[in-house]
Amino acid sequence: MNNAYHIIDVGRDSIEKVPIRDGFGKGLKRAGELDARVVAACADLTESTRMQAFAEAFPDRFIEIGIAEQNLVTIGSGLAAAGKIPFVSSYAAFSPGRNWEQIRTTICLNNQPVKIVGSHAGISVGPDGATHQMLEDLALMRVLPNMVVIAPCDSIEAEKATLAMVGDTRPNYLRLAREATPVITTPDTPFNIGSALVLESGADVTLIATGTMTYHALVAADNLYKDGIEAEVIHVATIKPLDEVTLLKSINKTKAVVTAEEGQIIGGLGGAVAELISENTFAVMRRIGMRDRFGESGAPDQLLAHFGLDAEHIRLSAHEVLAKKGSN
Repeated sequence: MNNAYHIIDVGRDSIEKVPIRDGFGKGLKRAGELDARVVAACADLTESTRMQAFAEAFPDRFIEIGIAEQNLVTIGSGLAAAGKIPFVSSYAAFSPGRNWEQIRTTICLNNQPVKIVGSHAGISVGPDGATHQMLEDLALMRVLPNMVVIAPCDSIEAEKATLAMVGDTRPNYLRLAREATPVITTPDTPFNIGSALVLESGADVTLIATGTMTYHALVAADNLYKDGIEAEVIHVATIKPLDEVTLLKSINKTKAVVTAEEGQIIGGLGGAVAELISENTFAVMRRIGMRDRFGESGAPDQLLAHFGLDAEHIRLSAHEVLAKKGSN
């Protein structure tokens, strides 16, 4: 298989795991060091969302809002209007889950460059259960005019994304996972808002993944190669705006697509890719994600397997689309 970028070999016996949110914490502190306009606010979850390092380094630029997520984003909008670059964080279940209307009206309608950070997203929150397993945030944020939606695949990319967001003049949403996640990129792996990365090249089927699911797509590609199938793996860190050029180039080559995301398949990455295909080309497609249901309590790996969000289900879906393509 051909690694198109500097990424870690997912087939090795051991791979480092680091929470994606740790990368955000490092990136935010570094952003504060580089730009005095960067400020931060949190809804009583400073340690959990990894804002603590920034708060300790810049106490005069940090605001503890308390458990008031609607107030959190409206204050963020005011700070942006005053010329600051505000990062506001909470659990994704609460922001954007609880304050979507305030995000829509005070941030997006006014096109204020507030950086909304939703931590503990996806089914892999695990034991916290359905109330805290935010699965709808990609759809909620993607539908908002002016909003940029980013889901990094590991801690290294999260740090890069945080720094890149400082220079972006639009509202941004950054989606973070709770659990330690395999580190699959390196400091040399490029990151640009709006750009997808072809991590593995292949001619038979296109695997399009975002966030934590990119690792599983890479593992699936390794297993498909053993099946005699060459899978092209594309990591979509920016769900909106979508890198249509990169995706269509691959889709038009393979005509067989599997998308993978740790959230609802309705309205998220799978929905975005389906819309792209329907308006531009033809391909057989399967979507990996939560199928119109809530999660359950359990260990993260058990939940991913139970709901069909692991490498094996991606591999099986690739075989399905290839069989379907062959019958057309």
